Amino acid sequence: MLYWILYPLRDSISLFNLFGYITFRAAGATVTAMIIAFAAGPFVIKFLRKHQIGQTIRDDGPESHLKKRGTPTMGGLLILMSVLIPVLLWGRLGNRALMVVLISTIWMGLIGLLDDYLKVVRHCSKGLIGKYKLIGQFVLGIALGAWLCFSPVVPGDSPSHPSIIPSIRTIDLESKGEIDITSTETTVPFLKETRIDLGIWYILFVALVLAGSANAVNLTDGLDGLATGVSLISIMAFGVMAYLLGHIKFADYLQFSYLPGVGEVSVFAGAMAGACLGFLWFNAPPASVFMGDTGSLALGGAIGSMAVVTKNELLLFLVGGVFVAEVLSVVLQVSWFKRTGKRVFRMAPIHHHFELLGWMESKVVIRFWIIAAILGLLGLTTLKIR
Repeated sequence: MLYWILYPLRDSISLFNLFGYITFRAAGATVTAMIIAFAAGPFVIKFLRKHQIGQTIRDDGPESHLKKRGTPTMGGLLILMSVLIPVLLWGRLGNRALMVVLISTIWMGLIGLLDDYLKVVRHCSKGLIGKYKLIGQFVLGIALGAWLCFSPVVPGDSPSHPSIIPSIRTIDLESKGEIDITSTETTVPFLKETRIDLGIWYILFVALVLAGSANAVNLTDGLDGLATGVSLISIMAFGVMAYLLGHIKFADYLQFSYLPGVGEVSVFAGAMAGACLGFLWFNAPPASVFMGDTGSLALGGAIGSMAVVTKNELLLFLVGGVFVAEVLSVVLQVSWFKRTGKRVFRMAPIHHHFELLGWMESKVVIRFWIIAAILGLLGLTTLKIR
C-alpha cells in the first residue's frame, strides 16, 4: 500500500525513492510486525485468558508439561495479525509470488483456527478430524498447483501445456535466462544445471509440499519456543533465497535462472520474521501463550509456499531438516511399534525423547535452534555450491 502511495512521489520528495528498494520495505515490514506483536500480545493473551481458551495437555506426555495445562492457546492469531498488516502496508500488492505465500499462510491458519476452536472452545477432544484437515490442506495445494500449471509462463522455460510424463532438463548456464514462478519445474539441490519438469504431476507435488510442511511444523510445536524459533530460521533462509533469485544481478552471479518478481517474497519473510520474534517474546519458556494449530499450520504453509515460489521445494528437506526429523521420528515410532510392539524412542515426536532422557526443555529447544540454523546456512550455500 505504501509503495503505491509514496513511491510515485519520489520525483517530488527524493526520500520516497527508498520505497523502490525491496530491502528497505522488508526491513520496514520486520519492524512493523515486531511492534504489532509486542503491542498486541498482552491484549491477545488477556482476551484468551478471559474466555478460558487454554491448552489441553496429553496425560501420557512428559510430567513436566502437566503444569502447562490451561496456558492460553490460539496465539497464532497474534502471528497472523502481525504478518498481514505489515505485508499490506509494505508489500507490492498484486505481486503473484507475494499473493501465493500470503494466501497460503492465511488459508492454513484458518484451518488451524477451526481445529483450535473445536478443541478448546467446543471441547471436542480430537478437534477437526484429521481427514478433513488434510482435505482443506490439499484443496489449497491442488488449487495453487493447478494455477501454477496452467498459467502462462515465460517462453522457452517450460511447455504451455504440461506434459503427463515428468522429465529432467539440463540448463545451459551461459543462456539460462528467466524462469517464471508458474513453471512446473523444480530445481535440484547441488545440481545447478538440472531441473525436473514434473508436468501435470506438479499439481500433486505442490499439494504434498504444502500439506507436508504444515503438518511437520504442527508436529514440532511441542515445546515452548521450539516451532517458533525453527520456523523463523527456515523463513529467513527462504526469504534470502527469494531476494537473491529475484534480483537479476545476484541470480546471474549465482548462475541461477532469474525469477522475476519473486524478490517481493522477502518483504513477506521480513514480516513473518518480525511476527515470530514478537511472538517468541511471549512464547519463550515458560510460555505465556501457545500458538496452537492456528500458528503452526500457518507457519508451515508459509514455509512450504515460499519453497514453491522460489522453485526450491526439494531444498525443504535440508533447510527444514528439524521438521523432517520430527516427522520421521513419529513415522518410525508408529510403524515399528505396530510391527514389533516395541518403541524406537522413549516418546515421539523426537523432542519429547530428549526430554525423557533428562534434558531440560530449554536445552532441547536451544539445541534444535542451533541445528536449524546450521541447516539453514547449508541450504543457502547450495545456491553457490552446486
